[in-house]
Amino acid sequence: MGFILNATSVRKSPWPRRLGALCLLLLIAGGIGGYVYYSKHRPTLVHVAKAARRDVIESVVANGRLQPVVQVKISPEVSGEIIDLPVREGQRVKKGDLLLRIRPDNYIASRRSAEASYKASVASLAQSAASLEKTEIEYRRNQSLMRDHLISETVWVEAQTARDVAKASHDSFAHQVDVAKAALARAEEELNKTTIASPIDGTISRLNSQLGERVVGTAMMTGTEVMVVADLSVMEARVEVGEMDVVLMQTGLIASLEVDAFRDRKFKGRITEVANSSKNSANTSLGGGAGTGSQDATRFEVRVRIEEKEYFRPGMSVTAQVETRRRANVLTIPIPCVTTRLLTNAPVIPASSDPAPRTPRAIAPEPSRERIRPTEVVFVRDGAVVHARPVKRGISDDMYVEILEGLMEQEEVVSAGAQAISRDLMEGARVEVTQEPLKATPTGSP
Repeated sequence: MGFILNATSVRKSPWPRRLGALCLLLLIAGGIGGYVYYSKHRPTLVHVAKAARRDVIESVVANGRLQPVVQVKISPEVSGEIIDLPVREGQRVKKGDLLLRIRPDNYIASRRSAEASYKASVASLAQSAASLEKTEIEYRRNQSLMRDHLISETVWVEAQTARDVAKASHDSFAHQVDVAKAALARAEEELNKTTIASPIDGTISRLNSQLGERVVGTAMMTGTEVMVVADLSVMEARVEVGEMDVVLMQTGLIASLEVDAFRDRKFKGRITEVANSSKNSANTSLGGGAGTGSQDATRFEVRVRIEEKEYFRPGMSVTAQVETRRRANVLTIPIPCVTTRLLTNAPVIPASSDPAPRTPRAIAPEPSRERIRPTEVVFVRDGAVVHARPVKRGISDDMYVEILEGLMEQEEVVSAGAQAISRDLMEGARVEVTQEPLKATPTGSP
């Protein structure tokens, strides 16, 4: 054969390679589509719980501090230097025991001055009494002479005037005696106030001053708080509750108390006092402004007297759990089962803006006019799907909530996971029950 084949003139067709690449792309696209479809339609893993009957105890938990029921702040009524302080912090005292003594030198001098003024006013009163008696005698003598026309009218008038002046002077000196007597009593009282005794049986729970310090009396301003005497045998917990819980607080309710210093022990108490006004209401009314007052949490003080005796100390941290309501043998489900969703309600008929009456006529219904509002629901399991069902809840404790309407006993409701209940689950959604721990789905994932 007389010809030679050129290798460059023989080329393979590109179609098999293109066809293979196309098939590969189709497989990848199909896999991605299948994954997306499965992700959107796969059942949601959930935990379920059955509606069952239990006892539910509703309680309010509040924190606060322990304080004595009776405590007296000792502040002197007179100012001066402490020259005697025979007590120390933590010492027990009886009513009438000496607590402190203030240097009395100035008050002794004031008493002596007041006593001298009193004696001088008494002497002046005696002198004015003698003068009054003398003018009375002269008046009666001149009166007899005037009757017999033995003296002139001028002499008679002078006798009357002298008697009236002497009487007025006597009354003035009598009032001066009263003033001096009151000043003497005040000086004696101030001298007595330099010695302070305990007003109650108790313990020196706080001592703020030392021997030799100068203190300010409470006569004209806020005085120095030298110490606090408290009866530690009767203690109370002063806790703060919010405005939503204070309406449930009533005197006489039983509380369980946990003191941080006494671990693994609980003490019984009873509410004795519920505040009528919030602790920050005074600051708001005194010019705190709407901006500041509205941002602060509104708290009310509740006092719980401890019925048991223990060596408590003022200021210890305490947690009070107050039982407010109790329901026996009621239908309950776990608290996480209940969520809030927007549900469509009945049609709303708009009010007419024309106040004039109109002739009745047939009005076509407007099914599109619907009201959507938040409603508490649970997701009831029906085989492999769930249905959103509105419920009416009652009281609750730490774990369970009472269901008044919407559920039957032994019905299964979704109890976990939290994201599925609060956001993902819809009416008719497919679910799969598992006993394994559920992993939280990151926000924004399918």
